[in-house]
Order: sequence, then C-alpha cells, then structure tokens
Amino acid sequence: MSTALPRTTIRIGLIGAGGIAGAHVAGYRRNPETVTFAAVADPVREAAERRAGDTGAAIYADYTTMLAEADIDAVDICLPHHLHKDAIVAAARAGKHILCEKPLCLTPEEAAEVDAAVTEAGVTLMCAHNQLFLPAVAKAKELIESGALGRLYEVRTTDSFYNDFDPANMGWRAHAATSGGGELIDTGYHPTYLLLHLAGGSPVEVTALLATHRLTFMEGEDSAQVLVRFDNGVIGSLVTSWAYQPADGTEKFSAVGEHGSLTSDGTTLTFRGRGDEQPTSYDLEPVHEFGAEIAHFARSLLDGTRPLHTQKEGIEVLGIILAAYESAEHRTIAPVRPIEELTSAASRG
Repeated sequence: MSTALPRTTIRIGLIGAGGIAGAHVAGYRRNPETVTFAAVADPVREAAERRAGDTGAAIYADYTTMLAEADIDAVDICLPHHLHKDAIVAAARAGKHILCEKPLCLTPEEAAEVDAAVTEAGVTLMCAHNQLFLPAVAKAKELIESGALGRLYEVRTTDSFYNDFDPANMGWRAHAATSGGGELIDTGYHPTYLLLHLAGGSPVEVTALLATHRLTFMEGEDSAQVLVRFDNGVIGSLVTSWAYQPADGTEKFSAVGEHGSLTSDGTTLTFRGRGDEQPTSYDLEPVHEFGAEIAHFARSLLDGTRPLHTQKEGIEVLGIILAAYESAEHRTIAPVRPIEELTSAASRG
C-alpha cells in the first residue's frame, strides 16, 4: 500500500461528467476538510462545466491531458463500463491514486492488466462500492466479525427495482460490448460486492439463472439469480433485477450462522441470537453514502491505509459475475478464476 500523502487534503480530478458523477461531486462537497475538487475531464464541455460548478476546478477535454497537466493526487473514474480499464491504467502510469466506479473492468484480461498497472505503480485503487458505507452494512460486518453469529453459514443479498429504461434513454447500457453484459454487471454489481463483503471469503464457484422479463430491447439480461460458494464454506445467494419491484418484506441483505441471524432492509438492522425470544434492533444514523465513500478514500490516501475494497475485491466481484454468465450460458457450475491466476497470466504476457 502507498505511503501517506504529505498534504492535508487530496486533490481529485474527475474523469467523466455523466450521471453518477453528480453523486461523487456531492461527496466532495461534504468533505471540504480532506478533499479539493481540482479538475474535471469530459469531451462534452457543458457537462464538465456543470460538474465543476463554482468549485474552481480546471476543465479538460480529455483525461490524458488532465493527467499530464493538472495538479492532482488522485482521479475519480465515472465513465461507461468499457472505458474503465484504459483510464485506470493511464492514471496508474501517471502515478495517480484511483477511485473507480463499478464495475472495475469487463474481462479477465482487463483485470490482469489493471492489477499489474496498479501494483507496478504502487498507487492505491479503491473500488467505489458505495453500499458498503450504509450504517446497516457496517454494523452487520461488525457483528459478523465479532463472532456474534458464530460460524457463518449463509448470506443473501437483493437489489431489484422497476427500471424505466426504454430504447430512447438506455444508451450504452443496452449493448453488451459497452456494458459488459446486462443488469447483473450493472445494478447487480451492488449485491455481488455486498455478498462478498459479508461472506468474508474468496469466491470459488458459481451457478446462475438469467432472464429477460420485460426489457426485451436490451442485449443482456434484465434479471439474475446467483448462488456462490466461498472458500470459507459460506454459501451466498443474490437476486437482482430491473424488471420489477421486489415483494414486500424482501430483505436488502441477511446472514445466518451457528449462533444466530441478522437481517436488514438497508436502513434498519435486527439481530436474533439462537434461542432469543426477541431480536435486537439497532438505531442507525443515516449517512450520505457517497460522502462517506469519498471520506474513506481521502483518509486512506492521507493516512496510507488500505481501503475497504481495492482491485483485489473488484476482481473477485468481476470473477463472480463472469462465472455467473458462464454458468447461465452452459447450464453448469462455473469456477471463479482467482486473482493469483490472473496476475500470473499478466506477468507471463
């Protein structure tokens, strides 16, 4: 991991001024004591100007020029999926730390190249997995790691909603070449990284069923159900969809172990020990997820500490999703390619 930065604030350059970039800029504004929004790069100048607002951030037409000229410590990549890998590699080679929106990249070959570039440059890469900063998730992870559930058996996650995409507004997400697949590698990325985080192991094998229930104009699936076996014995399951609103009572996540279970709707969290007559409910203060995410990234760089999810976890999440696609295509259980194998392949190449 990189050493602490000598500054008291980090200077961030935003790459990509599209929709999700607005949430990231809101995160910068919530952290003025540790973050300076220094630059933004986007070929659409109006979009870049809108994100820069009154911050004084310098505007660039392309990120290669920004990397060469701007006084920045780190970049925040908010590009369409198929452009992530090239931006990560360019930033790493320029010696910049990296926050990257999901997914990290799209293929095993890209994952190997990302890992090699970041490792060689000695920079920090943090995956922008914003749901990890939900107070309910943080408390659940604390309970699991404290041993309150004992040996963990099962984790379930859900992220489904009725999406109003149509052929006129879906854009690059409608095409597998630019999105990487369908709903699973997009919104489905959230319950996948949440599953990985709570399970606490590395994924080993996957089986999946994909469906297109409603958004028939897109190339990929609009819904997925996935089972994952982890190397610590935990079995994970996730459900994700753009086709429908989930049924009332569907949990955001749950976990079951030898001593008890926990469940959450994403806002509240309850824990019931085995034999307890009543569950324990936790009062949790809401947070701005992106503000908390940006704060964590900044502190990681300023203190020289490891972010919650680096490229290691990003590659493991991608591995689950790619194995799910393989499983669905061949109607079998598919292995997850470990990060060590990818790194070895990159060094041979």
